[in-house]
Amino acid sequence: MKILALEFSSPQRSVAVLEGGTDAGRPARGEAIETGTRATNALGLVEEALRQGQLEREQIECLAVGLGPGSYAGIRLAIALAQGWQLARPVRLLGVSSAECLAAQAQAEGVFGRVEVVIDAQRNEFYLAGYDLTAEARREIEPLRLVAAAEVQARQQAGAILIGPEVTKWFPGGRVLFPRAATVGQLARGRCDFVAGEKLEPIYLRETRFVKAPPPRIVLPQRECPG
Repeated sequence: MKILALEFSSPQRSVAVLEGGTDAGRPARGEAIETGTRATNALGLVEEALRQGQLEREQIECLAVGLGPGSYAGIRLAIALAQGWQLARPVRLLGVSSAECLAAQAQAEGVFGRVEVVIDAQRNEFYLAGYDLTAEARREIEPLRLVAAAEVQARQQAGAILIGPEVTKWFPGGRVLFPRAATVGQLARGRCDFVAGEKLEPIYLRETRFVKAPPPRIVLPQRECPG
């Protein structure tokens, strides 16, 4: 199975193409990365990854999408691209946690021990997930949740390794890692829990609240007084 992976949840966006199967160590056939620009050239990244992988769009059988948490606009863009692709062609879709992606990347880079994935959640809060990483295994020991900065600092003082996009902006001594599409694709290998496009949703732990707009005012035309 040929996989196209999308990861747009952080300031570094990427697209990768991979072969499916259970060999998690097999590298991506192609990966395109974009960092630091405001607007994401999503289709340009797709075309570059396909060019590197020597594949055509018609050959892609599965799209794996990084669902965050992270940049809500970026995640929505990746989901919309996957949904549109599925409308146009009979592809399968998978969602992958960007926090799990970061833990897998840390493990691949030889970061072992108690690791805390830290992602900015705005409003002076952070997404936090705890993992125990060894050379042989990756185990989630605390699920993803929203916490205040004080709790992240307490974990660091207790000896945990902090990883995540831009983590050093708030917690010096952490290790900056961006979730990558190549890792999203590797995590999707061997999975079969495919979903329909409308079932792909960002990982967003806050309750969504909408404020209904007041009804529009009706302004009647003024009448001139008879002279």
